[in-house]
Amino acid sequence: MSGSDSGAPVTLLIADDDEVTRSGLRTLLAAQPGIAVVGEAADGVEAVERARRLRPDVVLMDVRMPRRNGIEATRQLLAEPAGPACSAGSGGSVGSGGSGAPPKVVVITTFENDGYVTAALSAGASGFVLKRLPVRQIAEAVRVVAAGEAILFPAALRRMVAARPLASAEALPRAALTGREEEVLRLMATGLTNPEIADALRVRLETVKTHVGNVLTKLGAQNRTHAVVIAYESGLVVPGAAG
Repeated sequence: MSGSDSGAPVTLLIADDDEVTRSGLRTLLAAQPGIAVVGEAADGVEAVERARRLRPDVVLMDVRMPRRNGIEATRQLLAEPAGPACSAGSGGSVGSGGSGAPPKVVVITTFENDGYVTAALSAGASGFVLKRLPVRQIAEAVRVVAAGEAILFPAALRRMVAARPLASAEALPRAALTGREEEVLRLMATGLTNPEIADALRVRLETVKTHVGNVLTKLGAQNRTHAVVIAYESGLVVPGAAG
């Protein structure tokens, strides 16, 4: 269970190859309510190793790092099977990810049109934030992702997908989504949350959750962010369209 579910702080690992940036993020984010920074990593290899050992709820992952970039580190972290649950006081883990599930990944980048970000989202990252954002917004992104939601900036995502289409573009035609599931996916691509989709479609929240689950399963998407990337790449949602 993540910190956001249990009331405990969300545990965070910061991965960035720039020591000044990394240290600054640690200091600022550690001062935010509901967040406990449990470690740092200077490259993708360290990020994977320390995430395995510390088991944070969330990894704040830079994409351009030496030895292993954030895309490959994200892919490796999220492809690993869940480990055994860790009981309190076991000494082997500092994070609160007691279920043994992989951490959520939030990509942090300088440029919102960075093609690496789209690849990281397709690798399973739950969203991205810009380094220039106020620290309170970065902290909120960490808390939101820890709670199981996604951080989407639809306009920026549209631009990135338009500039860098990926192989998963074929996933949607093979998925055989129902009309309602396609409608839900379109609304997800505009950045709406499940309650907002329920309001828009005038259906129960539980119904939306069922549709979202079906969409993720049929697309083979790791999370709703990955599903939205597929929606743009497949042409279901057209880059540059309003929304």
